[in-house]
Amino acid sequence: MKKSYLVILGLVIALSTSCQNQKADSAVEEVVTEESSTKEIPGKYGADLEDTGVVSPSEMISVVEKEGNFEGKIAGEIKEVCTKKGCWLTMDLPNGESMRVTFKDYGFFVPTTSQGYPIILEGVAVLTETDVETLRHYAEDGGMSKEEVAAITEPKREITFEAVGVMIKEKA
Repeated sequence: MKKSYLVILGLVIALSTSCQNQKADSAVEEVVTEESSTKEIPGKYGADLEDTGVVSPSEMISVVEKEGNFEGKIAGEIKEVCTKKGCWLTMDLPNGESMRVTFKDYGFFVPTTSQGYPIILEGVAVLTETDVETLRHYAEDGGMSKEEVAAITEPKREITFEAVGVMIKEKA
């Protein structure tokens, strides 16, 4: 009986510290934001990775559509970044969609000013359905207006990527 309470308590604690629901005090949040926005942008974030064995986003899409997931490295360009902490980014895919990238275990962030930089990501891509609440949260983090956020009323089926490491390269 005690063990089940501990498991439930552990799950509650884990869920309460997720990106969506994290309520860090403003002093800590300021430090994180300042640190992620002033750090030299080209560089490695998260796990150390090399730029070998990288596949194209179109190859990744093929694998995800065929097998349901993809594990490996892909290259792209940062389109948007979470303006609050750098806790997610998006990149355009060749199929006209945009892919949201989050970071494993909320363990690292990218600079909030890194839009337009080429990247290499290492991690896992999956085909998923993102609920309305999460889509609205991302829209707020991306700086959308209250009206634009309120206009989100349908879940979205999309490829998402959980990165263990990111390499941001110099702009060409």
